[in-house]
Amino acid sequence: MRWEYLTTPLIIHNTTAILNNFGADGWELVQVVQGPEGGLVAYLKRPKADA
Repeated sequence: MRWEYLTTPLIIHNTTAILNNFGADGWELVQVVQGPEGGLVAYLKRPKADA
């Protein structure tokens, strides 16, 4: 299986809604880490569609 990946900043007061929206589009949360400027960054993946 091939994967595509996405990184996105997370807004603290709206984290659940942001992650639910990505989940509805087929993205799976892999990890959340602190970004270089102090905010949170989410790493997501989903199966890559065959071209």
